[in-house]
Amino acid sequence: MKLKILDSNFAVVKFPPTETLPLWALNSELFSITRTDEELSIVCPSESIPMNEAFKDVENDWKCIKVEGVLDFSLTGILSSLANPLAENNISIFAISTFNTDYLLVKSHSIENAVVVLENEGHIFGDI
Repeated sequence: MKLKILDSNFAVVKFPPTETLPLWALNSELFSITRTDEELSIVCPSESIPMNEAFKDVENDWKCIKVEGVLDFSLTGILSSLANPLAENNISIFAISTFNTDYLLVKSHSIENAVVVLENEGHIFGDI
């Protein structure tokens, strides 16, 4: 599988489930918003988050690995082929799936190790 590391650093921010969607969350090429009855979670580039606001629940310093190309819904095991080797090497992930493809967020301090692990599994990184 061909993979690409995106340039931005990412953050994951948690709000109460009733929180109004902040407009700053929409100001980037890649963002993910999920609302459940327990929370509102926003994943976006760190530079999208306003510097003048303090957030109670935020996880910073993530790098994003994108699976290149469009994945057919009939394909199975795509995410597990990435997540399992990383888990076996104690590398935590935050996964995002879209209609077209999958993204894995990996803490910045683990990204080099993640690349080695995934390349050893036969995955190919472009544009590193």
